[in-house]
Amino acid sequence: MQANHSAPWKRFLPRAQDAVWLLLFSALAWVSPTRGPAEIEVLSALAVLQVAAPRVRAFQSPRGNLALISLKLLLGFLLIGVTGGIASSYYLILLLPVLSAATTLGPLGTAVFTALACLAYLAFIPVAYNLGYILEGLYLRDLTLRVLFLPVVAYLTYSLAEANRRAARRAEASAAELAEVNRRLLEAEASARRSERLAALGQLTAGLAHELRNPLGTMKASAEMLLDRTPPDNPVVRELAGYISAEVDRTNSLITRFLEFARPSKLDKSPADIHAVLDTAIDHLDRESPGSAARIHRNYDPALPLIEADFELIERVFFNLLRNALEASPPGALVTVKTRRSPHGVEIAVVDRGPGVPPEHREQIFNPFFTTKPGGVGLGLAVSAKIVGDHGGVISVDSEPDAGAIFLVSLPAPPR
Repeated sequence: MQANHSAPWKRFLPRAQDAVWLLLFSALAWVSPTRGPAEIEVLSALAVLQVAAPRVRAFQSPRGNLALISLKLLLGFLLIGVTGGIASSYYLILLLPVLSAATTLGPLGTAVFTALACLAYLAFIPVAYNLGYILEGLYLRDLTLRVLFLPVVAYLTYSLAEANRRAARRAEASAAELAEVNRRLLEAEASARRSERLAALGQLTAGLAHELRNPLGTMKASAEMLLDRTPPDNPVVRELAGYISAEVDRTNSLITRFLEFARPSKLDKSPADIHAVLDTAIDHLDRESPGSAARIHRNYDPALPLIEADFELIERVFFNLLRNALEASPPGALVTVKTRRSPHGVEIAVVDRGPGVPPEHREQIFNPFFTTKPGGVGLGLAVSAKIVGDHGGVISVDSEPDAGAIFLVSLPAPPR
């Protein structure tokens, strides 16, 4: 049983069942031939308990529920006791604790409270004998039927409640599965949109790069000839020619990266251990920036299977993701790389402690030429998404403002 914590004040609103309970106990008091003070008090206590219990937080916990059922059993026992004991017409009041147990407890709890309810009623038999009652014949059979009625009702109620609980669990599992399928569908749609944009930009980039290479080659050759023919005593010209040559080299390098992004990947797949790929990327980072490995926490699942992948290209993906995570995180902060098995393969999460990715950027960060870094080109994540997509996988990001970001790479793996 769970309390409604979303709107506590709603617990105190009148409900239809409150009126039903009050009418029921009022009718019982009205039709009673004796209407003794003790009888009225116990009936009133039961009415208050039935109406107030859903509004009292203490009764919503497992222990509170046990106390509530026990209290109903005790009040039922007292009501039978003050209205004639074994001859009381209130024997059906014991259905209250039995039904409560059958609908909220497991089979053991239901059996225990049903047995206690039977014993509570049977406890009046010795009292009846002491008072001179003779229990035999039809009356004794009638008492037996009353006692047997309780476990029958308990069993039927528990069976129905358990069927409802199983149906609810199946519905929850179906809802969770549907949510997961919907999430993957949205990721696939986003990946398809990225792929369409990448294909168009790739064609444009390839044509543009080809047209730029020729004039850049001419500029490079002219700068080198100028350097060769400029006397050493003319430092200004030599410096400017050096600038031209360096910028041409930088532009050529950028064009090469564009072409790598534009041309179809030629995968050289082989069985690969994803943890070996990650360790290689971390070592690569540590060589480029000493001390990087010490800031990366590895949380590996040792039971992961091998994947079919191009080791070098996949290593490049995680090199880019880990380098971005280190750059986004504050100095000295740890970056976590975590692996786990998923229903469709393996998942690798790279978690940083940076400022996070703004919501308006999450759809764009995998687009080529989109970057928030000063001097950045905006190809790292685009190339990474392309490589992961060529492997049949998906890359996504989950982030909250000022709470870091999680880049999740899902790659296919052989079934279990």
